[in-house]
Amino acid sequence: MRLKIAAGNWKMNKDYQEGLELVSEIVQKSKPATGTLVILATPYIHLKDAINIAKTTSHVKIAAQNCHQAKNGAYTGETSIGMLSSIGVEYVLIGHSERRQYFRESNELLAEKVKAALSENITPIFCCGESLEIRNEGWHVRYVKNQLKKSLFDLSEEDFKKIIIAYEPIWAIGTGVTASAQQAQEIHKEIREAIAEKYGNIIAENTTVLYGGSVKPANAEELFSQKDVDGGLVGGASLKAETFLPIIEALPTTHS
Repeated sequence: MRLKIAAGNWKMNKDYQEGLELVSEIVQKSKPATGTLVILATPYIHLKDAINIAKTTSHVKIAAQNCHQAKNGAYTGETSIGMLSSIGVEYVLIGHSERRQYFRESNELLAEKVKAALSENITPIFCCGESLEIRNEGWHVRYVKNQLKKSLFDLSEEDFKKIIIAYEPIWAIGTGVTASAQQAQEIHKEIREAIAEKYGNIIAENTTVLYGGSVKPANAEELFSQKDVDGGLVGGASLKAETFLPIIEALPTTHS
């Protein structure tokens, strides 16, 4: 059975006290079903204390929003996977569309980051997705599959089984526009088929694939009810408990 996840990506939001208060509220009030998990991707300033708060429960985990691919060195302003591991980080976002767009992160660079994370037993949440222009031109499926191929498909079966994938249509991030449930299911199915072609049906069926693109309480249940959608990577709606908790509650407990 695939793990179902509600992941909140805070991006560059929340000061220190605000962030810890939100983590505490999510820990105290969220009651996800068996087989589901809540992951909060906080800014670096919250990570260590957020991890300590989350330790009081088993269903909330903390993720970093990025990492550097090198173990150490003269990389001012960067944070290595080893540093994250040393404070107990268990998950890391890799390849978010904003990192690709604003910081020019390539598929090849992201492959290095994925391997760095795995080397420290930190689970990568690998983000992929297309722009509106690419979707309108009709080659979005090929584009997303190429992202997977370039960044993930040289991993061994054992390493790939540790990956979580988050599909995020760039045209639906922060725009208020959401892919329809049918559009989400279509691309998630294509992603799972690409995994099956590379690694086999068993690994494909056990890979968690999240949808990320303007997930809100109003659409979460319909999105998460799709056969190949295993939860969401949530942006703005994860910044308040009153909007994130209903998304957590919308997580399905099983997919056939």
